[in-house]
Amino acid sequence: MARKTKTNGSYICEQSYKKSAKIRLEEFLAVFDKEDTVLICIVADPDSMASAMAIKRLLRYRVKQITIAHPNEISRLNNLEMVDRLRIPLIKMGSVKMSDISKKIIVDSQPDHLPIFEKITFDAIIDHHPLSQEWETPYVDIRPDYGAASSMMVEYLRAAGIKPSVALATALFYGIKVDTQDFEKEARLADGISFRYLFDIANRNLVRKFELTDLRRSELKYFSIALNELKYSKGKFYTHIGKVKNPDILVIIADFLNHVADIDWVLVSGIHGDNLVVIVRCDGYRKNAGDLAAGVFGHLGSAGGHKGAARAQVPLKALELTEYEINSQTLMRLTSNHMS
Repeated sequence: MARKTKTNGSYICEQSYKKSAKIRLEEFLAVFDKEDTVLICIVADPDSMASAMAIKRLLRYRVKQITIAHPNEISRLNNLEMVDRLRIPLIKMGSVKMSDISKKIIVDSQPDHLPIFEKITFDAIIDHHPLSQEWETPYVDIRPDYGAASSMMVEYLRAAGIKPSVALATALFYGIKVDTQDFEKEARLADGISFRYLFDIANRNLVRKFELTDLRRSELKYFSIALNELKYSKGKFYTHIGKVKNPDILVIIADFLNHVADIDWVLVSGIHGDNLVVIVRCDGYRKNAGDLAAGVFGHLGSAGGHKGAARAQVPLKALELTEYEINSQTLMRLTSNHMS
């Protein structure tokens, strides 16, 4: 069972925190038998996919069959490019016949993350997010002081004496880059050690390809809309895009506008489904995008983030506005009083 222990303001998994990589590996492998059919469950993103690939490599000659499954739609072009280029064998959770599975692992997540996971009895949990509760699970390794699950998996591989293939190293390298935001987010020395170990093995040109592949040709029109609707006021940019098929485009536009000199705040909004999505960017030095998002929209929907980057998603009905009543001026009115 995983137990919570307070260390440096974070909850960590006491059972696994003090153990060496070698002991963790031995205890993890002891969960599985030669005839096991194993299911690895993830919420598909670069870190979770890379970690699942690493687990599959660890168990390749130790179990009968391994399947990686995810419940979410993979819509980001970067992630689709990663799956395609590295030929990651993924299937949807709905395609899994649970009666054929003898052992189940969840990585880069915990069983209470999604309702579909709550119905599954897991045999192993490996994660780097805060421990959400005590888990009565045969094997638990939760280390929230790590910046990426991929960093943890590098330690498993090295303890097993396994040098990752170029494809696996590339996936893990990219997973660490994404989840630590190129080490701009909180990370620890272990993340840097794993990253450096992968540096000479991974195909870094391919990683660059993943990073650059984030925009569809059909989405270029949104840049024109953003610039036409752009409002400026005292070092702040506001722009409302209107309806979007994928809210990721709002992030791309916000990051683009955040490169403009002498701009302290960037707010980009759009309508996705029945929700208003707002992306916030600032310098993160004396300002806090997460506090702004939570302060303005937290009582209406989901909102929050980090000092330099944040996101809010609010049902239109909670704002008592229709999609036709929201524009850049509305965005300015909703948020300007909360910015310094």
